[in-house]
Amino acid sequence: MLARLSSHGGRTAGRRPASGGRRVRVAAQFAGAVLAAAGLCAVTVLPAQADAVRDQEMWVLDMVHAPSAWPVTQGQGVLVAVIDSGVFPSVPDLAGSVTEGPNLSGVNTPQSNASWGVHGTWMASLIAGHGHGDGSAGIEGVAPQSRVLSIRVVTDRGDPNFGKYEQESNAEVQHALARAIRIATRRGADVISMSLGYGAASRPVRVALQNALDHGVVVVASSGNSGDTASALSTGQAPYSFPADYPGVLGVGAVTQTGTAASFSSNNLSVEIAAPGVKVPAQGRDGQYWLVSGTSPACALAAGVAALIKSRYPHLSPALVDQAITATAQNPPPQRYDDRVGFGTVDAAAALTEAATLSRDVSTGRGVKVAIHFGGGAAAVPPVPVAPRGAGRLILYAVLVLAFLTIAAFAAVRLTRRSPAAVPVGESWQENEPWPGDGAWPGNGAREDNGAWGNNGAWEGDRGWEGNGAWPGSEPWPAQRGRWQAPSGDGSVPQAPPALPTSLAPPVPPIPPRGRPAPSYRPDPGSPGPPWPPPGQ
Repeated sequence: MLARLSSHGGRTAGRRPASGGRRVRVAAQFAGAVLAAAGLCAVTVLPAQADAVRDQEMWVLDMVHAPSAWPVTQGQGVLVAVIDSGVFPSVPDLAGSVTEGPNLSGVNTPQSNASWGVHGTWMASLIAGHGHGDGSAGIEGVAPQSRVLSIRVVTDRGDPNFGKYEQESNAEVQHALARAIRIATRRGADVISMSLGYGAASRPVRVALQNALDHGVVVVASSGNSGDTASALSTGQAPYSFPADYPGVLGVGAVTQTGTAASFSSNNLSVEIAAPGVKVPAQGRDGQYWLVSGTSPACALAAGVAALIKSRYPHLSPALVDQAITATAQNPPPQRYDDRVGFGTVDAAAALTEAATLSRDVSTGRGVKVAIHFGGGAAAVPPVPVAPRGAGRLILYAVLVLAFLTIAAFAAVRLTRRSPAAVPVGESWQENEPWPGDGAWPGNGAREDNGAWGNNGAWEGDRGWEGNGAWPGSEPWPAQRGRWQAPSGDGSVPQAPPALPTSLAPPVPPIPPRGRPAPSYRPDPGSPGPPWPPPGQ
């Protein structure tokens, strides 16, 4: 039977997904024309022979280099959760590979209805299709030996209960998506493929996604089909689509058979990788073969590559799986990245080779091991090993410490026993310091210098003492030559002290004692007094 093409966007045909272009409306009568939603790409008829379908599919498989990866792995042992409109398990190319999960769409359309699971079945065939007969006919997915877990969260536009689904609130559909992600994680999915999108972020979905990533689940989502909308053309950027734009999710754009970006593929920074997304052959729930367009088939093909990596390297973390895919992308843009094709077109064989390198890095300690968190107790990253210190080294350290302490103690003793240094000529003794000699300065103030007159006590020059050599006033001559002694009596000074040589600085006025006025040492300009020392002395 002839099969007809309808194009589908980067989301299912439900109301909630945000990317409005290229929605599918399933043919109401499979012999009639296809009724498509706004933004329909084209309708193409595929040959009736299933082997001819495989021939037309080969450009898709060759573009992602899936046949080159199959000698290493075909996805055996991997479970891919397809969160979509449902996967019909009885189609020939998926027979025996589908595990049915819960229906979270909020409507109860029976699986027997021809409009149930149209979009989801297309996507599953691109991931895990194994053909039929001897395997050479029909659709072969990128990971033909993987298994599919079908979880229904949205409806196709042709679903008889689509109107009821349209009435559900955004919170209801977002909670349904979060629940689907949690169920997929709990049931052991290795990869989650979501060819759908919503225009707003959701905290429950974000939490569910983080839980999936923490459990080692690789999450892949379509980035949307709004690249050719009026809004995107006027602003230069398509609106973001969730879950593709959540952290840790591999966002996928679409390219044509020639490798150029599809005009409808959303251009925003959620795009990390690209895959074929224009006229991609897929099997529908009716058993027929359809050509589908949009970021939806691109997402499914990228999820198949992730399944190959998880099959061969099951302990590789989601981040490293994403790195293996993006680091080896073929046909990278001129600037190594752009917001339509990301880092380039996915290459399954090269990604497997890179995953092998990353896996060796982890196993040899060159990278952080899978699921290890710093501060995680016994399972955390071990500390850097430190060589044990022997007894000989400890004794050496102890001897060195004792030697340093001895030297420091000796230096401290020497410093405490050291006599005060003489004050240089022209400088003054610090205030309130004790007089270093045995001479007393008039009053109780401190005296400068070292207590002796300059030049070893002898007065400069050969001048003699004027007068008869008697000391002015009633005080006797000082007993010790060359030294000043305090006069007796009440401590007052009858005259100013003698003038000093110009080579000596004048003394600093002493600090007066408490309760007693300080004597004045300023000479009276009108009465300079007799010269010092007396003549002949």
